[in-house]
Amino acid sequence: MRSTAAVLLALLAGACAGGQGDDVFPFPVSVFELDNGLKVVAVEYDSPGIVAYYTVVRAGSRNEVEPGFSGYAHFFEHMMFRGTERYSTDAYNAVIKRMGADSNAFTTNDWTAYHFVASADALETIMEIESDRFLNLQYTEEDFRTEAGAILGEYNLNFSNPVALLQERLRARAFRFHPYGHTTLGLLEDIQAMPDNYDYSLEFYDRYYRPNNSIIVVVGDVDPVELQRLAEQYYGAWEPGDYEPLIPVEPPQTRPRSDSVTWPNPTLPFLMIGYHSPAFSDQTIDMPALDVLSQLLFGETAPLYRQLYLEEQVVDVLSGGALDSRDGGLFSIIARITDPGRIDYVRDAIIAGIDRFKAEPVDAQVLAATKSHMRYQFALGLDNPGGVARTLAHYLQLTADPETVNRVYRLYDAVTPDDIQHVAVTYFPETNRTDVTLTQAAPDADGEEAGQ
Repeated sequence: MRSTAAVLLALLAGACAGGQGDDVFPFPVSVFELDNGLKVVAVEYDSPGIVAYYTVVRAGSRNEVEPGFSGYAHFFEHMMFRGTERYSTDAYNAVIKRMGADSNAFTTNDWTAYHFVASADALETIMEIESDRFLNLQYTEEDFRTEAGAILGEYNLNFSNPVALLQERLRARAFRFHPYGHTTLGLLEDIQAMPDNYDYSLEFYDRYYRPNNSIIVVVGDVDPVELQRLAEQYYGAWEPGDYEPLIPVEPPQTRPRSDSVTWPNPTLPFLMIGYHSPAFSDQTIDMPALDVLSQLLFGETAPLYRQLYLEEQVVDVLSGGALDSRDGGLFSIIARITDPGRIDYVRDAIIAGIDRFKAEPVDAQVLAATKSHMRYQFALGLDNPGGVARTLAHYLQLTADPETVNRVYRLYDAVTPDDIQHVAVTYFPETNRTDVTLTQAAPDADGEEAGQ
């Protein structure tokens, strides 16, 4: 096996040369599946003595389809640290401390991840304690109520930032049916009701924390044969499930939508714009073309960015793009505006910047340089086992196929000026747009800031 440094140098050289025809993910991958449907992916990566270990659960806020029960995917990220009969919370944490492992978890719209970076000789210990909590999680109703209170505290902390309110309102306006209409944290009224929904929490766990809905990714100093033996030993008894959520389909938006919110404390105004975007696919060009377009619009060398941020200085934050998502999501744009009187000007300038890509093909050399830069940035993220595992896990949660990462980057390489023009016309009509502004609340009659 070539050293990681040699592999990355070759990949970076390919990025600078355009990367045509080369696999963007250059490391050997082994895949096997247990009889219960658990998929295990091993990546041999030159990191002597170190492994990264990800458990991917293909459930996020997208799976919260019943009204009144948002926030439970994120809730389970918390509850998975509550312990089992064999390993209490304290015992679990003591094992991690003895290993000297870096351990954490996160929840998104589409998936939940539990991850370690640790010594390679601790792999069996990791698999023992992880399999135990995935197969044997236990928590009392009192534990549940305690954690529900902690989640309410996290919600309140998160919403001390005006951007959280802005994002929540944009989603609520842009989506009428799909659960992408609420954030991963969930709706406040649902979080407040959580303490009374212990039985539903057990149902959520029973539905989604199943081997056929999960993928294990191990990157680094790992022997795939030994990994398979350990997986069969520790995860073989995990029983599969058959629950399939009925995810509502969001109908096409047929007219522009707008909203505004106020913030009780001093703040510069914010503008957030969302356009419905397609679901992730490694077979069609639209999502890669939109990713490239986001760089052409909001990259540091983009004309629109130079105009608003560098030259006119009417914004001090400007970014945009679409996240890869299992179902159609949003291409979201956010700007913080330095002059409260120029919100409309900034909105009009952003729309005009998008419209230029509808009317005029992008310069071929600019497009080639942008794609090369994106590939280069991707390669730079593959310089440690954790980064490799996080990247591969992201694509696995979308398709469950490790080859997806190479297929989608072949699509990036294939994006043409015509493709950029096509997605600009297709996904950025006025009827597909939702925008929300956030401004500081005006003082009330007593001189206090009015609430929203």
